[in-house]
Amino acid sequence: MSVGAQVANPDSPGPSKPVCLALGVVSFLCFVAGFSTGAEFVRFLSFGAIFRNISGGLDAYPTPWGEAVGDAAFLRSLGINVALLVFFVLQHSLMAWPVVKDVVVKMFGVLQRSVYILCTALSLQIMMRYWQSFPRGPYLWNVSAAPWSAWLPLLCALLHTISWLLIFSVLLIFDYAELMGVKQVYYHCQGLGDPLSHKSPRAARLYAHLRHPVYLELLVILWAVPALPPDRLLLSATLTLYLTLVHRLDVQDYSYLRSQLEKKFVLFSREEASAEHGGLWKKD
Repeated sequence: MSVGAQVANPDSPGPSKPVCLALGVVSFLCFVAGFSTGAEFVRFLSFGAIFRNISGGLDAYPTPWGEAVGDAAFLRSLGINVALLVFFVLQHSLMAWPVVKDVVVKMFGVLQRSVYILCTALSLQIMMRYWQSFPRGPYLWNVSAAPWSAWLPLLCALLHTISWLLIFSVLLIFDYAELMGVKQVYYHCQGLGDPLSHKSPRAARLYAHLRHPVYLELLVILWAVPALPPDRLLLSATLTLYLTLVHRLDVQDYSYLRSQLEKKFVLFSREEASAEHGGLWKKD
């Protein structure tokens, strides 16, 4: 029997304190790995793609497509990138497949989500570590003429910043601790069962459909770049296809998301008004 096997029973008193401590440490380490990898992924998708235009990291005289296709080194690097993308997509999809998910639950119990986050972080780290870039081109597009060579990277940086802020705001609407596997461990140690069992039917329906709720924002990040060399073209096209295939949110899900966002805004405004009122009371 795996550690935390009684997660399915909401009436259980929970495991002992040493077991809870061990589960908490493992869950926290997986959370740190996932969070740090997410920050690195932001750099990989945005900063590297945008600011190498500003810093002059791209060749002003790119290799023609005909010459590149016949270059063995070019094809080798392209093959490595394809293998890295296939590895990431397979890991990310297979571990979310119900059959594999049930096996992981049997092995790791309440740590299933934490293990998923850790494995996703590892696959992303491998992809980013061994990714082959093509600074000499060829490019599908490359804005190198003044004044757009200076203004377009700044415009792309603004679009990326807005998109990442929207992504983070959506993550805040959701239960971020639950998405990262921390809340499952806490509820398990308190004998409360699965956190999803405490959510409303609309929330449970959303979580059943949820894979990538920030579809449009990720598309902007993938394609809004000043230059599109072969590695970025391959990355953007593959992830766009993957996101399109797994994007299953419908109108009811978006309606629920909007209501939750409005509730968050009301909550934040009340807290701000309360803080201001408390400050005025102290002054009086």
